[in-house]
Amino acid sequence: MRLFLCGTFLFMWHFAIWSQTSFSVEGILLSYRSKIPVENAKINLEDTNAYTVSNDEGVFVLSIPNSGDYILEIEATDYILKRVPISVENGNLDLGTLYLEENIQIEQADNLISLSDAELLDDEVSSNSSGLLRATRDLFLNRAAFDFGQAFFRVRGYDSQNGTVLLNGISMNKFYDGRPQWNNWGGMNDVTRNQQFTNGLEASDYTFGGILGNTNIDTRPSGLRPGTRLSTSYSNRTYAGRLMATYTSGVQKNGLAYSVSGSRRWAKQGYIDGTLYDAFSFFGALEYQFNEKNSINLTALWASNRRGRSSAITEEVFDLAGKKYNPYWGEQNGEIRNSRERKISEPIFMLNHYFSSDRFSLNTGIAYQSGSNSRSRLGYYNAPNPDPTYYRYLPSFYINSPLGANFSSANAAKEGFLNDSQLNWSQVYTANTNGNAAYVLYDDVADDTQVSLNTVGNLILTDRFLMDFGLSYKTLNSENYARINDLLGADFHADIDPFSETLNDSNGTVEKGEDNIFNYNYKMKADQFESFVQFKYSQERWSAFISGKYATTNYQRLGLFKNDRYSQSSLGESDAAVFNSLGGKSGFTYKLTERHWLSVHGSYMTRPPVLQNVFINPRENNSVVPNISNETNTTVDLNYFLRLPKLTGRLTGFYTRFQNTTDVNFFFVDAGVGSDFVQEVLTGLDKLHMGTELGLEYQLSSAVKLTAVAAVGKYVYASDPNVAINFDTAGREEDLINLEGTVDLGVAQIKDYKLAQGPQQAYAIGIEYRDPKYWWVGATTNYLANNYAGISTLTRTRSFYLDPETNSPFADATEENVNNALAQRPLDNFYLLNLVGGKSWLKNGKYISVFASVNNLFDAVFRTGGYEQSRNGNYGQFKQDNLSGTPSFAPKYWYGYGRTYFLNLAYSF
Repeated sequence: MRLFLCGTFLFMWHFAIWSQTSFSVEGILLSYRSKIPVENAKINLEDTNAYTVSNDEGVFVLSIPNSGDYILEIEATDYILKRVPISVENGNLDLGTLYLEENIQIEQADNLISLSDAELLDDEVSSNSSGLLRATRDLFLNRAAFDFGQAFFRVRGYDSQNGTVLLNGISMNKFYDGRPQWNNWGGMNDVTRNQQFTNGLEASDYTFGGILGNTNIDTRPSGLRPGTRLSTSYSNRTYAGRLMATYTSGVQKNGLAYSVSGSRRWAKQGYIDGTLYDAFSFFGALEYQFNEKNSINLTALWASNRRGRSSAITEEVFDLAGKKYNPYWGEQNGEIRNSRERKISEPIFMLNHYFSSDRFSLNTGIAYQSGSNSRSRLGYYNAPNPDPTYYRYLPSFYINSPLGANFSSANAAKEGFLNDSQLNWSQVYTANTNGNAAYVLYDDVADDTQVSLNTVGNLILTDRFLMDFGLSYKTLNSENYARINDLLGADFHADIDPFSETLNDSNGTVEKGEDNIFNYNYKMKADQFESFVQFKYSQERWSAFISGKYATTNYQRLGLFKNDRYSQSSLGESDAAVFNSLGGKSGFTYKLTERHWLSVHGSYMTRPPVLQNVFINPRENNSVVPNISNETNTTVDLNYFLRLPKLTGRLTGFYTRFQNTTDVNFFFVDAGVGSDFVQEVLTGLDKLHMGTELGLEYQLSSAVKLTAVAAVGKYVYASDPNVAINFDTAGREEDLINLEGTVDLGVAQIKDYKLAQGPQQAYAIGIEYRDPKYWWVGATTNYLANNYAGISTLTRTRSFYLDPETNSPFADATEENVNNALAQRPLDNFYLLNLVGGKSWLKNGKYISVFASVNNLFDAVFRTGGYEQSRNGNYGQFKQDNLSGTPSFAPKYWYGYGRTYFLNLAYSF
């Protein structure tokens, strides 16, 4: 890798030393309505490395290496992107005064983040990339975020761990799952709008990044609009109301600038029944500019979020209770109480030093983050399952009985569910009157402390040749435990596993009270060092870049409970899991003409598995997935860009292969190998993502704009991985099948099955009207198709064929019968119509704006995703359960929101 980078450096330097003549383009940027200067606007020549920023008087001067025809792109926070065709002949060019129009459509980002909060608070839903895309100007990505996002569409089928989110240059992606935690800066829209986004494999000034793209959020007050902004929002999505206030001082004569912001969001319940919302956010940033080259910035962010969760449900439950149904809540003393709440509070403190000269800039920062992420749950011990959707309480249990269908009992179960379909808190308290708790409300808690150090440099070697580099280090100390939240009327809880009658904490007390730690208690330690270097080179007709990175990552577990079931491997430190990873990417752009150009990008990288996929059962022992190693990713994309006076667009084809992926899942199984809670470990898993993206925008007139967007993808499993299951509570170590309690089930025949990564086809046609009197309205019709529920890999192994009583294959478990039974069927295709609009007023220097949106205007019912249950672990059970057409262990689905609205009113002065 080092020889490759050095060789590339020398090759590109050879071109850089050519003699050249440069020109300049200058102008003044003013607000179209208020006529005040627009400072800190970024001005660049489209698809080149040439860029500059406007000063506090709106003046900019941009150096251009050669004469020719260019498109000047002007981008400023809270303003509509402006593109200006220019022609540079044999001298400098003065554009005079250019006016930028305020963009009230920025309020749409609040609508987007509301949706992201909803899906990211459900652990079962793989993280969406919508939040990452809120700053993009790309038409296709904009539609993917704001229109397709409500259907859990994922750009190229990627999980958001494949993108990088940075605050002031410091990565916010988590060790645990590789994803950014959006809630850490939720409700801070006013002060996180200054973002720089790079799409896919494009070169970023701040990081090597991921294949999905990279966003850097700059919190410096000098980059925010000075003044006060007050806003209020109303919605029927995740929250019902929001209040936000922000003040930014601007840069004062003494070099100081500061910004403060606060918000409050709330709802007794959101769109889904029983999903309370209670959140507040505070932000403060203080910047001091020593001189034109040096400044420091101190930032503090604190976002606290408490929210009631909802559950995926079977089609049987949906038919009985509807799409808003949520089994996790019930009424207690006339108030809604949700047994599954999530609470996140992880404040961040950052200090950055910025150095900037004509040819070199350097950003060095340190971040400290400490806080808690907890999820509540109602545990039951030698007591009936309190979930009203438990399979034994539903009509299908009596219809699918091996003893024959009992329609009378099925009808009684139906009436019982309809009359009492929510969690019964009074029965829970009644069961706890004997001292020892039969039910316990407890929290699964992760208390994390993370320290991050980072430095990023950008060097202009020549007018054509640029170099970026970065070094980063972050370390995590994570305490993970279960804490008793409420004994629900009982005196104590006996901390004994009910399945194996063994102690969870053999060195501690058996009887646990409220606020005591029980069940499990361990620490996770992780640290990572990463470096990258990047070279960018541009000519008049072409440009190129090449980038490389190296990282080393360490994971280690420290058990704090001695668990009877794993007496030799539960207490103390595990061996360290160490991963060294490399990555390289490159891109080349060629201008066919000034209106048409092509670009191609490619990358090959290895990366460590995320922390959640390294340890098999970290709650109870130190066991690491055997022979675990780096994952590998190969990606190529080809892009065609069209830039006509009225028609602009992008057409992209992409190919991505994920290889050697490891995945650890947890569930209850009832199969030929036994019945128990298990950890399922998949190794040698490959995934293939390929497809095309199209985005076209046509300016029909000065007021009317038409858009068309399409995505056609193929996201499939590309290998047959090995499957092993680890029995959780089958007994003591010496009683298990082997010392680790693991059964190797061999390969799962899942190659070419579709991935559950959202709709694999998406289309949108939109129209927007923008009136000269500062109001606008838009409509987008969307069609989404080829969405699939996640498959059970366990049922695709040979164990599915085995009769647990004889350990021999079922007589009728032929390949044809099994393939028919396990055939993957797509979810329903559907249409969505979304409307947006707004208006603004400028009165005596005071700015008022109104934004409104209505999503899913016709209240379409659709499933956004789901998963097959693995409870029916063998063919005999599966066949019996499906005879009636309403299986007890049918796939569970999430349902999308119906008609929803979002209204925002803002006042700035």
